[in-house]
Amino acid sequence: MREVVPRMANFVVTVRYGLMAATERFSAESGEFRPGDEVIVRTARGIDYGAVMSAAVPDVPAGPDGEVRGELLRAANETDRKIIAHIREAREPDEFANCAECIEARRLPMRLVGVEHLFSGDKIIFYFLADNRVDFRELVKDLARRYRTRIEMRQIGVRDEARLLADYEHCGRELCCRVFIRNLEPVTMRMAKMQKTTLDPSKISGHCGRLMCCLRFEDCVYSALQAEMPAKGAVCVLDDFAGEVVSVDIFRRLVTLNLPNGGQETVSLDDVREIRGRRGGKPSGRWDGGARRNDLPGSACPCRNGSRPPPGAGDPAASGSPAEAEREDG
Repeated sequence: MREVVPRMANFVVTVRYGLMAATERFSAESGEFRPGDEVIVRTARGIDYGAVMSAAVPDVPAGPDGEVRGELLRAANETDRKIIAHIREAREPDEFANCAECIEARRLPMRLVGVEHLFSGDKIIFYFLADNRVDFRELVKDLARRYRTRIEMRQIGVRDEARLLADYEHCGRELCCRVFIRNLEPVTMRMAKMQKTTLDPSKISGHCGRLMCCLRFEDCVYSALQAEMPAKGAVCVLDDFAGEVVSVDIFRRLVTLNLPNGGQETVSLDDVREIRGRRGGKPSGRWDGGARRNDLPGSACPCRNGSRPPPGAGDPAASGSPAEAEREDG
């Protein structure tokens, strides 16, 4: 794990650098840097070339709210640009080809996907995919003898491969993992279900073949809105009638109820006085409970006191098992 620079910075600048588009904060002596400026930075792995992503922020201490990962040395000049252009156009393609040949010659079960030659020239990083661990010690020796510098082999996953090789997503924008996402966190099918999006894998998967990272962006909002709503099978009690929940609209805060007379009514959540069995159960398609609020046994509201009513006390889910209620709600 990289160590945070333990000192106060005159200015803090966010810089993106490297083939993996790492985005980190760097200390700087000057506050004149602007987004888009090309700069030379000292990182945990050596001197590198990067681009400024945000304006300099004055007097920000290193710490949890502003971790400083290195030092911004200076703005890049024309000589620096020629060096980085030579590295990308000549050195890296040659290093990639030679490494691929060595892998094939040694019959190693790995696939090379990228190479990164540091601006300082004191390290070359090779990125590869493999199903299992690979013994590449002899390969590293071959490459070190050839290039006379430090060699690092880094095994990556399919999401990192997309960050390295892909460009634009279905939405027409550049991949989020290349632009601003720093850590690739898990994305689950529950998030897709919560947002009522299509469950067709071809439509909600990114270039990496995994669920798209953007499904995480609004998950907390959907979860908060859903938590306020009753589940299917719960009983909502209003001033003049009550009914069993068959569907909800979390954005408009509307609840559709099955009534005892066989009809349906859509009401605002704000008009609901009590919710019996917030987690609900499997909707029965009909509800034969009392038609009026005063006909229902008990007066406690489970959604307000945090507890469920006892079995048989007006809770439609009481007859079903907890596992069934959980599956319906999940």
